[in-house]
Amino acid sequence: MSQMGKAWIVAASVGVVEALKDQGFCRWNYTMRSIHQHVKNNLRSFSQKAKQSEESLRTVMYLSCWGPN
Repeated sequence: MSQMGKAWIVAASVGVVEALKDQGFCRWNYTMRSIHQHVKNNLRSFSQKAKQSEESLRTVMYLSCWGPN
C-alpha cells in the first residue's frame, strides 16, 4: 500500500476515535468498568460472609454432636 493510502487510513482511524469520544463512548467504558469493579467487590464480600456462616454452622453442629450433655 502506498504512503498516501496509509495516511488516509490513519486519518480515518483518528477521526473515528474522536467521533466516539464526542458521543460519550469513553464515558460508557468508564461506567462499565466501574460497575464491574463494584460487582466484583460485592461478590468477594458475599463470599466471605458465606464462609463465616458456614464455619458458624459447622461449630454448632460439632458442639451439638460432641459437646457436653
